[in-house]
Amino acid sequence: MPFSNAHPGLQSALTARGYAAPTPVQAAILDPEGRDRDLLVSAQTGSGKTVAFGLALASTLLGEAARFERGPVKALVIAPTRELALQVQRELQWLYAPTGARIVACVGGMDPRREAYLLHEGAHIVVGTPGRLRDHVDRGNVSFAEVAAVVLDEADEMLDLGFREDIEELLEKTPATRRTLLFSATLPREIQALAKRFQKDAHRIATVGEREPHVDIDYQAMLISPRERELAVVNVLRFVEAGGALVFCATRDGVTHLAANLNERGFAVVALSGELSQAERTRALQSLRDGRARVCICTDVAARGLDLPDLGLVVHADLPQNSQVLMHRSGRTGRAGKKGEAIVLVPVPARAHATRMFQTAGVKPRWVTPPTADQIRAGDSARLAADLAAMVGDASDEERAAAAALAAERSAVDLATVLVRWHRARLPAPEELSVIAPPAARARTERRDRDQRPAFAPRDGGGNGPPVWFRIDVGRLRNADPRWLIPVICTRGGITKAEIGAIRVLPRETRFEIVGGAAEHFERNADRPPKEHPDRTVRTARIGRAPMLDEPEASDRAPRRGPPPPRRPGPGPRPR
Repeated sequence: MPFSNAHPGLQSALTARGYAAPTPVQAAILDPEGRDRDLLVSAQTGSGKTVAFGLALASTLLGEAARFERGPVKALVIAPTRELALQVQRELQWLYAPTGARIVACVGGMDPRREAYLLHEGAHIVVGTPGRLRDHVDRGNVSFAEVAAVVLDEADEMLDLGFREDIEELLEKTPATRRTLLFSATLPREIQALAKRFQKDAHRIATVGEREPHVDIDYQAMLISPRERELAVVNVLRFVEAGGALVFCATRDGVTHLAANLNERGFAVVALSGELSQAERTRALQSLRDGRARVCICTDVAARGLDLPDLGLVVHADLPQNSQVLMHRSGRTGRAGKKGEAIVLVPVPARAHATRMFQTAGVKPRWVTPPTADQIRAGDSARLAADLAAMVGDASDEERAAAAALAAERSAVDLATVLVRWHRARLPAPEELSVIAPPAARARTERRDRDQRPAFAPRDGGGNGPPVWFRIDVGRLRNADPRWLIPVICTRGGITKAEIGAIRVLPRETRFEIVGGAAEHFERNADRPPKEHPDRTVRTARIGRAPMLDEPEASDRAPRRGPPPPRRPGPGPRPR
């Protein structure tokens, strides 16, 4: 059998679960070279590492025996989050079911008295989060003095969350002769130092290159206008057909706002953030697992350790802080050999930062434009046609008779029109977005423009026509300044700073130049009324074309009639 190196007590569980062949990390774990040794494993999320370290522990915990005997705790598994710890418990329960193992989970948010009762009843394997495990040790509810093996699952995330002291304290409570298995998606310097301190002659296992991206995830980068982030999320969720979707925001407030926005539009949404209680988190996750909700909005911390079935899409609504966060977020999809999509929404001003982040992560995304309303409707029609083709074959005689009666009264076009309208009414309406060309197309346009005109092109010429002057009705009298006007112009028009030429601030308006290749695109986007910050005057300022002049019009200059008026005498110096 494919798991011939696995402990005999676990092979029946693997067969009953339908495991036909081991994943790369499971095959590496079962290699005789690493048997009964400390292991330092770097593997991607979703690679089957929970079953992998379950297989690795069996020889140490059971030896030649087929079942566990009553006794002290033999194995300790430490995980960064309660969701991951509970998931590990579920996986180990079915894997070790033939051996009679008692597996107890100790996590924050659950009843500590019940956990203490289960620990006193006896446990062979204890799974938990660092803080709750240390609390039980300090209260005398459990002893790890006879532990034979310790597993640190997703050790890099535990250090990121500040659990170093708790981990070290727990390891100090275990025998020095224990076996230590350290699993981490990445191996930064802190993880290597931890391994050097607590492991002995560890066998190194790396199933992929350190900088190799997840091959089962299709990365896409969408260039958007900053003020259209939520609209882009709506269109992405409508366009991509996935069983479940995870949308990441940077803050709790962002999660609450986006979840309310999507819920109002008709999406089945749940929100996960650190402020929820364990009962609320459990209900939210259960609604995702049983299909009552399709979209989960969450922060980075709230999503650590999540393993949701049929999660085919990850949307980065807010840019990840760095490449590691990008990989951790995206790794929630594409698990266990299934394909997944990771879509990163990139505001135009943050394009350079996103490009550097992709390079650091070793990811080469496809730069695409956000799906348009027409593309979404075309996809809806195609899915409706496919659904009809599947449903017609299963129609009963009664249903066919009812359909024939309707067809006798109405034409086929009328019936199809009503069906399309009914189908679309059930779905959230798509949004109209600004058209922003992906970087490759913009780079080709810029190169073509540079090739077709000299480096110092005259103002009345250029490869794509002359520069175009525009005006915005904010001037010196309202504290206009290029330093804050340039980001506003870029946001309103969906352009970059490089596509803005000269800027002239006048008393009641500001005139600025847009290069010929971007003028039409800028004018089309600037004509649309802004949808955010209606209370800010600059957001609602009118933008329109201005005559192309080298000097301001005479009407824009401050009038001067005769000599300047004499200055009034001041009040004089203040008395001391």
